[in-house]
Amino acid sequence: MAPPVNLKQSSSSSSAAQTLTTTTAHDARLLVRETLRISAGLASAPPDSSPSSLPLVSGAGLEASRKLGLVEDEFVSSSLRLICCEELDGRRWQYVAESDPSGRSFKKGSFRALSLQTPQVPYDGMMAFVRSYVVPEGFPDSVTPSYVPYMTWRALKHFFGGAMGVFTTQTLLGSVGVSRNRATPGAVAINWILKDGAGRVGKMLFARQGKKFDYDLKQLRFAGDLLMELGAGVELATAAVPHLFLPLACAANVVKNVAAVTSTSTRTPIYKAFAKGENIGDVTAKGECVGNIADLLGTGMSILISKRNPSLVMTFALLSCGYVFSSYQEVKSVVLHTLNRARFTVAVESFLKTGRVPSLKEGNKNENIFSFPWLKDRHVVLGPRFKDAFQDPGAYLAIEPFFEREKYIVTYNPSKDQVYALLKDQAKSDDILKAAFHAHVLSYFINSSSGGRLTSQKQRKDGNLNTVPTPVDLEAHIAESCKIVSTSYGLFKHKAAEQGWTMSESLLNPGRARLC
Repeated sequence: MAPPVNLKQSSSSSSAAQTLTTTTAHDARLLVRETLRISAGLASAPPDSSPSSLPLVSGAGLEASRKLGLVEDEFVSSSLRLICCEELDGRRWQYVAESDPSGRSFKKGSFRALSLQTPQVPYDGMMAFVRSYVVPEGFPDSVTPSYVPYMTWRALKHFFGGAMGVFTTQTLLGSVGVSRNRATPGAVAINWILKDGAGRVGKMLFARQGKKFDYDLKQLRFAGDLLMELGAGVELATAAVPHLFLPLACAANVVKNVAAVTSTSTRTPIYKAFAKGENIGDVTAKGECVGNIADLLGTGMSILISKRNPSLVMTFALLSCGYVFSSYQEVKSVVLHTLNRARFTVAVESFLKTGRVPSLKEGNKNENIFSFPWLKDRHVVLGPRFKDAFQDPGAYLAIEPFFEREKYIVTYNPSKDQVYALLKDQAKSDDILKAAFHAHVLSYFINSSSGGRLTSQKQRKDGNLNTVPTPVDLEAHIAESCKIVSTSYGLFKHKAAEQGWTMSESLLNPGRARLC
């Protein structure tokens, strides 16, 4: 507790200070009341630069400061005057100086700083030191609530990754030494350099997928971690076939460098989602520090385990399962405000079924992490080629009148069981969002009908396409979807904005094809 400070210059200063420092409950209340009164008096007092107008520091405050080692014994009985107060990182100080006998100036070398906090115990000091490395400044108010679970799973993932790194490195070093009979140091070095060079080439080639890192961020992040484990498994395989060290090591390094590009490219958007202010750099630095600490701990544990020569297969299986599970939970814990393809599907389906748009946390939780961008089984395709959407010109001419006033056309191809949203050349940002919404509405109607997706899939599997939706049924579905979209699209956008969602057509991955 801060030592009581008496800021009055009247003759009753000493007696008031002694009274305020008693430990009874009544005197404690008086202390608080007197402090508030003095503070209010200082706030309303006119400025005066003369030393005599500066308040005196009470004897009790000096005695407490002397015990803390802040004021020497010779100053305890002297007359120190308060100069100003200061606060930094939650800690407060008072700056005082001793006046000379005339009261018009200060003695040379008498300027002192008095801390208003008691010194921290060693444990608290150590925890404050650790927090300065692992959590952003101002935590927890400076980050979103999802920061803690994300960093917890991230640390666990890096722990397993660091442990795995010891075994893969040990295996590679052993394999490269026996990949050739009587391998010379030069041959070993060449093999290692070729392995690293192949990885760099793979990193450069995968960089062209840059835009996908924005709209399928979570999916690619998890896919990158899966590739990292695949690369580790290939590296461990070199122990069984050391004569194939170079091709296996090159392939593993290519895969792991692709995973590294994915991790690096998706890192900033994730940290940006945690930052509440202009503290992305601080959040990023602390997040990487947590990962490095966990990596070092995992490495140390793995070194101790490796000395006992454990089963390589069993060790890899356990560490790999821990790594993949932690990676999945890490990605699932991220709460993003943007509506990409997967989250847009969750939001629209919830709106059509319940009339409400899910919250940020609910929408991110229900997002499908396994819908990777290179998969072709998407039921809704935005911006496709004309030849993919229509089997013949008659199908296009039949539904084109429904979209005369729109900048898009939505249709369904029963042979591929996919709904297509074709964009016209004049389509703007809101038109693209509306086209995506309309495509999901049409998909919902088709899936709810007897000739919908599940039925057509079973029929295609049996080689029977005789009962797929007829053109008349398709036109009826499209007409019904147009009515629903005209009345509900604005309401959907309003409810999405209320929940905090940010709608951007660029994250829906629209194709480049446009109808002229």
